[in-house]
Amino acid sequence: MTSFPLQIEANVRRRLAALGVAPGDVDERFVRGSGPGGQKINKTSSTVWLRHAPSGIEVRRQDERSQGVNRERAWAELCARLELRQAAAAAAVRDAREAERRRTRQKSRGQKARMMESKHRRASIKAGRGRAGLE
Repeated sequence: MTSFPLQIEANVRRRLAALGVAPGDVDERFVRGSGPGGQKINKTSSTVWLRHAPSGIEVRRQDERSQGVNRERAWAELCARLELRQAAAAAAVRDAREAERRRTRQKSRGQKARMMESKHRRASIKAGRGRAGLE
């Protein structure tokens, strides 16, 4: 486990601060990549693997041959995923509040009149059924 909070790009640091995420919460590792590349891919650890411990989000990048470029992209992707997760949580809270507001709001006169008319119609249908006779 290696942590380089001072070397993180300023933009990424700002994004993490806005999210309330400490760079120390992120486990950063450099591992050997996989796929085509032969001897080069087997000798260099250019793949960057990040894991945000509190949320469990993992990011693995090996797009480029350069570890530095992969590292920047991995941090940017981690920030994007954390932002997306935070936005989804905020949207869920907002939707729940809106659903509660809709459920508890007062009905309009028109809605009440239609509801009462429907109840009266249904009651007259049921009243016509009567009770089964003992003939």
